[in-house]
Amino acid sequence: MRDAARVPIRQQTERNSMEKNEPEIAERLEAAIALLERTLNWLEERQSTLTGEVEKISATVEQSRRETELTEKLATVEQELCELKAAGVQSILTPLRRTLPVATSEMLAKRGIGDGPVDVRTLDAALTGLSLEQRIAVKTQLLRSGAVA
Repeated sequence: MRDAARVPIRQQTERNSMEKNEPEIAERLEAAIALLERTLNWLEERQSTLTGEVEKISATVEQSRRETELTEKLATVEQELCELKAAGVQSILTPLRRTLPVATSEMLAKRGIGDGPVDVRTLDAALTGLSLEQRIAVKTQLLRSGAVA
């Protein structure tokens, strides 16, 4: 029975010693909690700093992609502009209409002016019987068709 009596005494002794150490344990736990809170705050700050750096890097990458896209678009537009300017010069040099109206061709044929380029002096001589408005109209048609040399 002595052994049976010793077990409750031993438990009682351990309980008393824990009760004495309870304030010390509470202080140690509070210190550990404070340290964990500081560590958590530091980790959160570090994470936000790293997130900001990643955002800056990704913004830089996106900006360089956008600059590349815009440079390509600019080159395309410049090329199209050059082509349009060249086409504009070509259209001025070679008008759309290359034929004369039938009445103008017949009138020129009566005056002895045939197909092909027409000399300006010969044209003026052929148009002397027409009114000023008619001469202007005929010359404009010849210019459009590219028949005036």
